[in-house]
Amino acid sequence: MRIGIMLFDDVEELDAVGPWEVLASWAKSHPDEAEVVAFAREAGPIRAAKGLRLLAEHGLSDVGPLDVLLHPGGFGTRALLKDDAHLAWIREQRARVPLLTSVCTGSLVYAAAGLLAGRPATTHWGSLERLGELDASIEVRPDDRFVDDGDIVTSAGVSAGIDMALHLVSRLAGADRAREVRRYIQYDPQPPI
Repeated sequence: MRIGIMLFDDVEELDAVGPWEVLASWAKSHPDEAEVVAFAREAGPIRAAKGLRLLAEHGLSDVGPLDVLLHPGGFGTRALLKDDAHLAWIREQRARVPLLTSVCTGSLVYAAAGLLAGRPATTHWGSLERLGELDASIEVRPDDRFVDDGDIVTSAGVSAGIDMALHLVSRLAGADRAREVRRYIQYDPQPPI
C-alpha cells in the first residue's frame, strides 16, 4: 500500500503532519503493509502555513504510482483552486489512484476539479459554505469528522485528519492495526478543555 501525502506552499502543518504521523507509524512498524511518501510539484523544501519547513522527497515526475493520495488543506489551497495544471493533475490521479483522501480545505481542491459532484463530503468548518458554492450537488456534511464515500474520503479541518488517517489504517489493515497505531502515538481524542 503506497500512500502519498501532497505538500505545497502554505499547507496547514497538522493537515499533512498529523496523517503522516499516523500512516508512517503504521508503515514503520509494518513495512510489509504500507509505505508513505511526501511529494510536491517539485522535490525540495516547502514552507507551511505557520512557517514550518517541510521537505518533499519527491516531485510529481518521480513520486511513482500511488494506492492512496492524501491532499491536505491550508491557505495554499486558495491558489490551487485556480491552478488549471494542478486541477488537471488531480483529475488524472482520479483515473490512476484507487483511493483519494483529503484533510480540511483539500476537499475544496477536489470539488474544484469536479471530483465531488453528487457526493457527500466535508471540510474545515470555516469553509463548509465554500464547498457548497464550488459545486451545489455536493452533500455537505457539517458535523462529520470525516466522510468515507468509497473511493474518496474527506475530513474536516486540521486535527480531524488524524481521525481520518486512523480510519484509513482500520479500513486498509483492520481495526486491531488501527488501535495499535493509536496506542503507539498515544492519541486520545478527548480534548483537555
